[in-house]
Amino acid sequence: MSDATLHALGLDPDDFAVQIADQIESFIVAVTEVAKGEDPDSAVPFLLLEVSQLLLAGGRLGAYEDVLPDERYEPDTGPEPDVDDLRERFAHMLDPVDVYSEVFDPYEPRKAPVPHRLSDDMADIVADLRHGLAHYRADRITEALWWWQFSYFTNWGPTASAALRALQSLVTHVRLNQPLQDLDGLDTDEDITEEALTEEAGRVMAEEIAAPLGLRRPARS
Repeated sequence: MSDATLHALGLDPDDFAVQIADQIESFIVAVTEVAKGEDPDSAVPFLLLEVSQLLLAGGRLGAYEDVLPDERYEPDTGPEPDVDDLRERFAHMLDPVDVYSEVFDPYEPRKAPVPHRLSDDMADIVADLRHGLAHYRADRITEALWWWQFSYFTNWGPTASAALRALQSLVTHVRLNQPLQDLDGLDTDEDITEEALTEEAGRVMAEEIAAPLGLRRPARS
């Protein structure tokens, strides 16, 4: 077990909550600034950095002991902040590369990839984190930690992990001068069968990965 994990497990809950809250608030502020579109050419590298740092907080939550809420029912945090503006800003900014494919659970056998949108991912992550932040600012520290830990396992953690893979892939394509191919038909607004998604993912992998590695499909008989 790493020193970081041991440190996380031994932290006083209040001190741990302060550190996690700081990381989460920093992510929300940074992502909101990126969404303003003042430097669109740097949006993907900035998001790669911010999501990577957020997942460090998520990893610490995952390594921390199970947080048990003080009350049986979650206290009301009031109206949820609207993230549609954030979603739409990212959708416009990332339009050429917004849609990507991801396997929801890599341990499920023969699981077909499903379409995701980076714009949806960023908005959903921020919504989850803000919910916990509302508890934290209302001095419900244990409730905030419980929510961040629970939603890390169930929603924003998997979402951020998928987004990180997509963002890292985009940066890799640019740095290694490997153009992205159009993902015809791969769109979250369309009703696509698992068989079609599997075939499309295979085509994209063959075009983007096989050629650069010097691999070729076997000739048809």
